[in-house]
Amino acid sequence: MSTRRSVRGADFPRVRADLEVRDQFPPEAIAEAREAAANPRLPDSDDTALPLVTLDPVGAKDLDQAVHIAREDDGYLVSYAIADVAAFVDPGGAIDQEAWRRGQTLYSPDTRVPLHPTELSEDAASLLPGQERPAALWEMRLDADGQVTGATVRRTKVRSIAQLDYEQTQKDFEAGAAHPSLALLAEVGPKRIQLASERHAINLNLPEQVVEHGEHGWQLAYRSQLPCELWNAEISLMTGMAAATMMVNAGTGLLRTLPPAAEETLERVRTTAELLGIHWPDGAYPSDVLDSLDRGVARNVAFIEQAGHLLRGAGYLAFTEGNPHESVHAAIGAVYAHVTAPLRRLVDRYGAEVCLAVSAGEAVPGWVIDALPKLPEVMSQTGNVERRLENAIIDSVEALLLQDSVGERFPAVVVGAGKEDVTVVLENPAVRARARGSAELGETVQVEVLEADPVKPELRLDVVRDADRH
Repeated sequence: MSTRRSVRGADFPRVRADLEVRDQFPPEAIAEAREAAANPRLPDSDDTALPLVTLDPVGAKDLDQAVHIAREDDGYLVSYAIADVAAFVDPGGAIDQEAWRRGQTLYSPDTRVPLHPTELSEDAASLLPGQERPAALWEMRLDADGQVTGATVRRTKVRSIAQLDYEQTQKDFEAGAAHPSLALLAEVGPKRIQLASERHAINLNLPEQVVEHGEHGWQLAYRSQLPCELWNAEISLMTGMAAATMMVNAGTGLLRTLPPAAEETLERVRTTAELLGIHWPDGAYPSDVLDSLDRGVARNVAFIEQAGHLLRGAGYLAFTEGNPHESVHAAIGAVYAHVTAPLRRLVDRYGAEVCLAVSAGEAVPGWVIDALPKLPEVMSQTGNVERRLENAIIDSVEALLLQDSVGERFPAVVVGAGKEDVTVVLENPAVRARARGSAELGETVQVEVLEADPVKPELRLDVVRDADRH
């Protein structure tokens, strides 16, 4: 029986209203979406016989990607269909204008605020099973080690044959009964992860703090990614790397970038490792150290949290000439672009159009060229809204969970240390917050709840020392 705390009364609509989240579409956008859904622009090419499947969280309706993996010679052929939003959205139209205001789909525990009207994002444009859909079909050939030897993308019609979810798919893999279209993911995924390690890619891979709806209301939990999720993510990353390479070679595109960490940041992370007794071999990359750590050890988690400083400064780089081959995403260790989630992220539609044109040997459409320089700022602004919403929702639930616990004390692990306060993680309830006081990284301490106000929202904790307990 679970001992996880639950609460009722979480006011997520108020949180969204405070952040001025746009939760209604203009009537003209709805009308345009309904017309487009009834009359999609379907390509002549037909790949509906390809047995693609989708793999997403339980209950997802906005299905951007469908995959099929087959053996080819001594390597693999990965077919990756991406929803073709441009088949439904006219540049400059009502849907397009609203999408530019939103930038991306926003997720809350009680609902999602979509980038596009649900008539498209959860129906006509979504790669739902058994439905003929327009798509951008990537075909990536891999050698025996999982390295991409060739990649193309083209418009076509597809039909997914099954909607799979992570939990059941992982069980199927463990039972040796994976869906035939996806069975080779258990080979390709680990090989791609190995290649990422060789690129010195950085993956913190820490449990994520999430809000879930349980039997007795809303609750916080820490959720780790399943192996099949990590493997599936590698297919998306591989596609983004292939897309970025196309763009760089063509001299036109939009890269997702992350600058290498400054030497002073690297030194601070190395110092943290030393303080926590974590071995950092001479000449080792941060990724080598991170990949070697057991996420179940408190001091390791504290160190990995601090290593997050290495991943700051992500952005987008638009270019219409030149060859920005050095503009890599430092956490991936390669050039990278967003092209695999056009239902949920504005920038992906434009990246896909660049690649479709380049792959076909055609000129990139003018409406795409005109949009590229404007996209980085739009994505930065809307990304900030996404982060604020996520933080506000978690802060609100944390305060709700602890509002009846003022004066109580909880064991916590210190994962961040400042001059006057620390960042602590409680196991139950699954709270991650600042606490006033001092403690060592990785140390287990007691924290006392001083205030918990879900309306502000505000949570004040104090580190309790032995001398304070008498």
